[in-house]
Amino acid sequence: MDIIKASASSQGVSSINIRQFLKFFIPSIIGLMLFVFPIPYVDGRFVSYAEGFTIPISVLKDYIQGYMGDLLPLFVVISIMITLCCTLYTKIMKPSLILNNAFLNNLLNVTTPWLIIRMLGAFFVVVTYFKYGYEFIYSDSIGGLILYELMPILFIVFFLAGLLLPLLLDFGLLEFFGVLLSKVMRPLFGLPGRSSVDCLTSWLGDGTIGVLLTDKQLEGGFYTKKEAAVIATSFSAVSITFCLVVISQVKLESYFLNMIGVVALCGIVCALIVPRLLPLSKIDNTYVVENSDRDHETIPEGKTLFTHSLHKAVHKAEKSPSFSTFLKDGLKNILDMWIGILPVVMAIGTMGLIVAEETPVFDYLGMPFIPFLELLNIPFAAEMSKTIMVGFADMFLPAIIGSSIESELTRFVIACLSVSQLIYMSEVGGLILGTKIPVSFFQLLIIFLLRTIISLPIIAICAHMIF
Repeated sequence: MDIIKASASSQGVSSINIRQFLKFFIPSIIGLMLFVFPIPYVDGRFVSYAEGFTIPISVLKDYIQGYMGDLLPLFVVISIMITLCCTLYTKIMKPSLILNNAFLNNLLNVTTPWLIIRMLGAFFVVVTYFKYGYEFIYSDSIGGLILYELMPILFIVFFLAGLLLPLLLDFGLLEFFGVLLSKVMRPLFGLPGRSSVDCLTSWLGDGTIGVLLTDKQLEGGFYTKKEAAVIATSFSAVSITFCLVVISQVKLESYFLNMIGVVALCGIVCALIVPRLLPLSKIDNTYVVENSDRDHETIPEGKTLFTHSLHKAVHKAEKSPSFSTFLKDGLKNILDMWIGILPVVMAIGTMGLIVAEETPVFDYLGMPFIPFLELLNIPFAAEMSKTIMVGFADMFLPAIIGSSIESELTRFVIACLSVSQLIYMSEVGGLILGTKIPVSFFQLLIIFLLRTIISLPIIAICAHMIF
């Protein structure tokens, strides 16, 4: 029985029946319930909604972490060491089995800078786990903090996200909301409607995926140079998964949805303002290649915005993978995050904490922000100022450094700001520099500072309303 009748679409779908609709609806609603729907759960127990709430994926994370306990740091050590050994083997021996496999080649045949970072990550994780060598590396406030507090959370969250995120990504949810938001992106942000999919992919999946999608759209002639730069630096949002990790690090899981709302507000305001300022405003608004297939964001005749959105979503769901392929893709996602991100976080995180704890560098860099923070009436302004600039190196570092601050309000501001700053060199920033998106290191630093200055008062006002 058809539930929607429409004229033939560009996808060749003339009607949507119950089976097609459910193939889109059921996985998408399960994904939304796991990653978005709030449940009353705080500090390892179910409570009333008045006492706080979090998302189901956070509850699963807590159960797994409680069950596995002390084994998780060992699993992290093994994972990072296997990553380094396989990477060195690939670089030295160049086995055809790996080089001819696109997935393995992308994971293991890395450039020299990334190889050095993996070597540093392996060095730090071994020194910290066995407490051998330099004490300032494995101390509880530096290497110990990364390995025993942050990495177990990442290890579990990456496992759950890698396995379950395809529910959001592969069954039409992005296409559905992408078309619905097309009438918002151009009037407000001056961007093509398809850019909403990049943002949704970043938000629900990973910021790096959003950057890669944007780069492909630039190379394919769908985005201009300026549009690609704006999308990559304004809409490659930190994912819900990473937001969960950050808010967990500052021990405010019950304020997760508050954080999401504040970060979304900051993202919208920054996306409205930053592209109109230097350096983004001066980037050429030209295409790198011409593309006759560039869409004109028009709704086909005989369709409404909603029915066109639904047809796009159902068409995507019809091409969704089988259950075995779903599990295979989930395993690839998990390996991609374990291999690609864990060593980087261990290396960049430890080095950042060494600089933060053993040198006055970030104290000096943060000093100009102290009067601003005091004006915003944020407690422990001097302590928080140390976390502001360190976020350019890695988005986890502010939460790690600020996790011991007594004020919940301050910790909430730190968590929201570190996510809203968006540009961090350990992942998104470094990836942007490696693509054809025309943004330099210095321009990324300027954009980082602009986002910080714009976001901070918004977050402070919201925090004072919440706490």
